Amino acid sequence: MRAGIVLVAGWLAVLFCTGAVQAAEAARGVPDSPTQTAYLAEQLRKDPVYISDQLPREVPRSTAPDFAREARRLGVSTYVIVLPSSSFGAEPSAVLAGVHDRLGRKGLYVAIGDTGIDAVQTYGVSLPGAEDASRATLYELAYDATPREVFRHFVEVVTSGHAHQRAEQARAASEDDPDGPPSVHTDRTDRENQSFVTGIAVTGIPLTALLITVYALQRRRVRRAAATATGGADRPSAAGGVRVPATRGGAKAVGGRTTAAGGKATAHGGKKADGGKKAGTGAKGTGSGKNGTGTGGRKGAGGPGPYPRERLLPLLAAAVVLGGLIAFTATQVFDATTSGDGSRPTAADMGARIDRVTDGLRRDPLYTDPESPPALDAAECAHLRRRLRALDVPVVMAAVPSSTDDESGGNRDLLAKALHTRLRRDLLIVLADPGSGSIDLVNYGTRVDDMYLINRPRDLSYPQSTDPPLGHRLDQLLTYVSKSPKAKAGHMPYEPPAADDPVEEKALPGLFTGDFEPGLVIGTFLAGLLFGLVAAACGIVRRITRRRRTATGAPGDARSPAPTEPSTAWLRRNARQELDALTAALEPVAALPEDSQRRAWECLDAAALLIDGDSDGRIDADATPAALACAIVLARAGRTAIGEPDAARFVCHRNPLHGVAHKRVQVPPEGSGKARTRTRARSLPVCEACRLTLGPVLRLRPSGSARRGAHAPYATLPGPLAALGDGTEIDQLTRDVREYFGVH
Repeated sequence: MRAGIVLVAGWLAVLFCTGAVQAAEAARGVPDSPTQTAYLAEQLRKDPVYISDQLPREVPRSTAPDFAREARRLGVSTYVIVLPSSSFGAEPSAVLAGVHDRLGRKGLYVAIGDTGIDAVQTYGVSLPGAEDASRATLYELAYDATPREVFRHFVEVVTSGHAHQRAEQARAASEDDPDGPPSVHTDRTDRENQSFVTGIAVTGIPLTALLITVYALQRRRVRRAAATATGGADRPSAAGGVRVPATRGGAKAVGGRTTAAGGKATAHGGKKADGGKKAGTGAKGTGSGKNGTGTGGRKGAGGPGPYPRERLLPLLAAAVVLGGLIAFTATQVFDATTSGDGSRPTAADMGARIDRVTDGLRRDPLYTDPESPPALDAAECAHLRRRLRALDVPVVMAAVPSSTDDESGGNRDLLAKALHTRLRRDLLIVLADPGSGSIDLVNYGTRVDDMYLINRPRDLSYPQSTDPPLGHRLDQLLTYVSKSPKAKAGHMPYEPPAADDPVEEKALPGLFTGDFEPGLVIGTFLAGLLFGLVAAACGIVRRITRRRRTATGAPGDARSPAPTEPSTAWLRRNARQELDALTAALEPVAALPEDSQRRAWECLDAAALLIDGDSDGRIDADATPAALACAIVLARAGRTAIGEPDAARFVCHRNPLHGVAHKRVQVPPEGSGKARTRTRARSLPVCEACRLTLGPVLRLRPSGSARRGAHAPYATLPGPLAALGDGTEIDQLTRDVREYFGVH
């Protein structure tokens, strides 16, 4: 009996001791691996702002004072936790509740992830609008806002006192605009676009301005060159040519001009037609003129030539200055130098996580990240620790997440290299990601066959939806490693590429790099294209305007100039312009009715007889005001014959410069007494304006009168023009002109 009792007691003692040992092993990891909420509460007890060391590229830990400064504006105790969004899990509010329970302090608790504010909770304090401010921040800020900018915006909304209104407005705006708010920062793609646009503007705008300016100035030079001589009666040599076509149907060029009757031209009053000159062809070209082409009476009168170089140089300098100003303005508008919020991580920020993991691996071959939700429970941790110690190969295991914002830029090989550098011994490093479940193996000098490790089953590297939890897969990996064949010597892995510098990674290229040069080329091309369109549009407008004036527009309408006492300079200028317009209108109208064509040509021939007696293609220096006015009337009547053949028979008898007469009025006889009684009223043609109210009679300066203001009614002056005062038809006027000059 006593022996049985002793045996049972011995078995109970063995079982008790075994359980105690296992419990002790399980409990040994607890101080080194606290729960997530306990760890975060302990960090907040040290500092009310805790920033994870896993985000040094996006949120350096050295920016904690900036968060604290913003938090003080809220007026209540504020505890801020900045972690990767995956570390908060599915219920960030639950994490905040657990941290508050562990910390036991009243205040506002804010959980900020790398994508924005994940949760906001108040405990024991009143802060109206905190939840609304969180929602407003979510809708009002773009996705590229950094956690520091997000928290700053959150504080601004809370302190504004309109958190609820802003949240509702932002939510409604987000429904109307699915693209969301504009980006906060300029990225590299934006900078390339800015460089391209700047290049286009630097060349396109100045070059377009230069081309259009030179074009406009050249057009003005052309107009001034064409109207130089018409500026006064004393400069006949610059009067411009009277462009008369060389031939017309059924006409014969005799004595230097083409006459309506096909006969010869004789001089009247001391003038003789020069038979050795042709109005149709000159010595060096076509048109009327002695030596040149076009309407000028001297070489080069047809145009001013190319734009002067001495005037072009200042315009080029101005274009260069304009390009420089545009470039300077672009640097002020596109002034971003970084794609982040300007924070620069320090060396301590970049090495904080490596130091934390290395310290943990020095104490324990298994390290689990305290900032992340636990991927391994206490029993799995204890079991893995036993397996790690039992292996004859030095193996360490770290269950830590990776992201592109960590010190290694998400490169697990770089993380393993940094750990090996700090641990300074040969070992096999196992890196497990609690979030994704992926497992990486890096062999640093241990005698394990590398190919054996590389060819391990896929489920020991990348999890599948049906795979067991991470703890079970890590246990399988250790079993696989324990069966690895021994290598003759340990090998070091290939050197992984260095991670990008965190400052250079955020730095933007210069504005005048990248696509700036292609933009210069495109800007030059667009400037030429735009200039071509402008020039074409101006040409079309001029052509349409000319056609309306010469073909369809009735001379003498409200737009036709008809002063009562025109100056000699005005008459010379308009005589040249009207004859040029009639000549241009005659050239493309070969299909006109015979009667209209005859009348237009006769008007042109008669006008040329009046003002170009020398047949040199220029207005005569001694052309009288009456002759000039008559030439204007004939030229306008000729254009009317082209545009309105039925309305070209009469002109206004009050002022023939008014143009076509559409009506007739009864004009009482002049004089008084019996003579007026015996004379009957006459029916004379008038324009539409004079039909309503008779206008003043045209008054011209007599030939040879130099006294200012010496004007007389045109009907009292010698010459064919006086016949219009009696209502003479245009056809009769052309015959009178030919008879006046003795042309038969």
